[in-house]
Amino acid sequence: MSQVQIKEVASEHAGQRLDNFLLRELKGVPRTRIYRALRKGEVRVNKGRVKADYRLERGDLVRIPPLQQAADTAAPPPVPRRWQRLLLDNLVFETDQIWVLNKPSGLAVHGGSGLSIGLIECLRQLAPAERFLELVHRLDRDTSGCIMVARKPAVLKALHRALREDAVQKRYLALVKGHWPDGRQHIDMPLRKNTLQSGERMVRVDKAGKPSVTEFSVVERFPMATLVEARPLTGRTHQIRVHAQQAGCPILGDAKYGDDASLALANHIGLKRLFLHAASLRCKLPEIEINASAPLEPSLEALLSTLRAG
Repeated sequence: MSQVQIKEVASEHAGQRLDNFLLRELKGVPRTRIYRALRKGEVRVNKGRVKADYRLERGDLVRIPPLQQAADTAAPPPVPRRWQRLLLDNLVFETDQIWVLNKPSGLAVHGGSGLSIGLIECLRQLAPAERFLELVHRLDRDTSGCIMVARKPAVLKALHRALREDAVQKRYLALVKGHWPDGRQHIDMPLRKNTLQSGERMVRVDKAGKPSVTEFSVVERFPMATLVEARPLTGRTHQIRVHAQQAGCPILGDAKYGDDASLALANHIGLKRLFLHAASLRCKLPEIEINASAPLEPSLEALLSTLRAG
């Protein structure tokens, strides 16, 4: 590219994240250069600055600046072998419109910000015959469980609408420190993103933040921990993790929002990851009906068995 381009968003790209759109349009341009252009405001939508996670709408006008391709346009990095079998074996719901996968902990849903490859890039490599594969929503890198991937543009748009209207029911399992307080089942605390000087993204309770509501219920109690079910009624970044922290019972294995006691307990019981799992999701729309559940990975089931044995 040697000059500015103005691209009008077609209907098949409506609902797609801006960064995903640019990565497809600018093949050969280094990923880091694209994200830098977004941060600096070189990319505009309808003449305004937008963030990488902006969802495009049909008819949007995207200003794409001249960006230099890499001198050696390398093929995308191959899917790591440890993810290949996990992804292929962890399809828990499938139609000609959508996949729901049981995402393993440790795999980001999308490349970028220092990561060369994520779940969506892996899937596109493993299923090259698929003409359209787009993430419907996100999960934290360390969270496992149900993640939706649309196979048709119309379904992506419908599910984004359903998410905005709280028509998708999500259920998570989390192992938290200590005794989850009796009767504390509804946490309504606004959340606001904050980026530290180190570049790390944190979320905190703030009156100026976005409304955030999570319902918690006790599933099983142990001497030093509680297994809870969390149902987020809004979809904020790190919502369940921050709300559990604010309840005084941080999720075990949470290096970002845990305290010294919760981290020590996780180490004591041999927990090697964040114990937060998207166990199920349900959605019924005219276009599609989804009823998916994802089992806990064997290491987490084994840990619960050990806690039950005392």
